[in-house]
Amino acid sequence: MNEGWIAPEVDTSIAHPARMYDYFLSGKDNYPVDRAAAAKVLEFYPEAFAMAQANRAFLGRAVRYLAGAGIRQFLDIGTGIPGPGGTGEVAHSAAPGSHVVCVDNDPIVLAHSRALLVQPDLAPTTVVQADLRRPEEILDHPEVRAALDFDQPIALMLVAVLHFVTDDEDPRGILARLLKALPSGSYLTVSHVTDDFDSERARAAAAAYDKASAPIVLRPEAAVSGFFDGLELVEPGVAHLPWWRPDGEPPEGSERIWYYCGVARKP
Repeated sequence: MNEGWIAPEVDTSIAHPARMYDYFLSGKDNYPVDRAAAAKVLEFYPEAFAMAQANRAFLGRAVRYLAGAGIRQFLDIGTGIPGPGGTGEVAHSAAPGSHVVCVDNDPIVLAHSRALLVQPDLAPTTVVQADLRRPEEILDHPEVRAALDFDQPIALMLVAVLHFVTDDEDPRGILARLLKALPSGSYLTVSHVTDDFDSERARAAAAAYDKASAPIVLRPEAAVSGFFDGLELVEPGVAHLPWWRPDGEPPEGSERIWYYCGVARKP
């Protein structure tokens, strides 16, 4: 990010989860307010950098699996600021010609994504500003409809985003509306933070998001598994994130990655 550059409509007085995540991935597209909030997370959970990297690695493994299963369309909601190993990069590498739609509600994500992803010499990527909490806006968006064929299987990617939807906002209802629009043979990919492994520290770290643009909701394994109801889970099912189809032995300290994840097919 250029020094002093601010995307239109960006509120730099409030931390945003996408920019905090960018910081944890050692990116540069974040502001002092984001780094201050991230520092509070690190006070209680210094493994946050490793957790972000582990989540990005899971995303890559999931996309490669989906490409191997024949998926050529990806709807990535809560995509975050573009960086190495993102959905578009992996999909276009694993399955050239794949169509990828990236959706996020942060204007700075939109600005950076359009600058970095939508270039004539790159594989097709569509970037849309919209909010997961209003799924119809995504499904009915003309750019989404133009980029994706809803008569053919689509991979719905909800990686590290459902935990920013509160129970009052009905995440399962939102998910049901999204999945209803997708044809048989589509897939759902989810990763989600939890406090199952270290409740006290996890809740203390999550409190740093209370003053961000979206609080974080820690959910147990049963709740994360519930997001896949009615779908056919890919082995190994809902798993502790580092152990979902790892490329090798999970790194030392992987037991401190407080995430569940899974991939499932719509019958």
